[in-house]
Amino acid sequence: MRRSHEVHPDVVLMDLHMAGMDGVAATERIVTELPQTRVLALSIFDLEEHAVAALRAGASGFLPKDVSPEELTEGIRVVHRGDAAVAPRLLIGLIGTFVRPTRPRALVVPDELSALSSRERQVLELIARGLSNAQIAEETGLSLSTVKNRVSDLFAKLDVRDRAQAVIVAYEVGLVRPGEPG
Repeated sequence: MRRSHEVHPDVVLMDLHMAGMDGVAATERIVTELPQTRVLALSIFDLEEHAVAALRAGASGFLPKDVSPEELTEGIRVVHRGDAAVAPRLLIGLIGTFVRPTRPRALVVPDELSALSSRERQVLELIARGLSNAQIAEETGLSLSTVKNRVSDLFAKLDVRDRAQAVIVAYEVGLVRPGEPG
């Protein structure tokens, strides 16, 4: 805490399980006392209740400690931009708990998905199921760079800025539903 007041960082990486200090309480203090500083919470436990507690305390994101260096770097960038960063595997659980589809699973392609190719719909579904770009590449047989291009293309077509928003669209249009097997 003291160090945050001295340097006024743009982003603080907050370990929620520090010896002698509650990371959730520290997060709340930082965002209250230093409103320009964003907090990206990290935990060895990727449980929904830890993510919810951190986000309610004012964290701008939550990632498990086992994310890759690239995912951590991207999480920091996302939080710095003012967006939310939540690990896809946690986002699915949070959506399943807090978001309910507004309509039943569609039998036809909803308008929101009509601009997507069948491959882009497949990539969206895999994103919504919590797969990383590398896992999507492995699942589909596409190269990692092709997957990244497909993800960028579908974000543009859906007019979303990140994976979290794309997952919400996938649930809202019924492409995936909470509790469905991955």
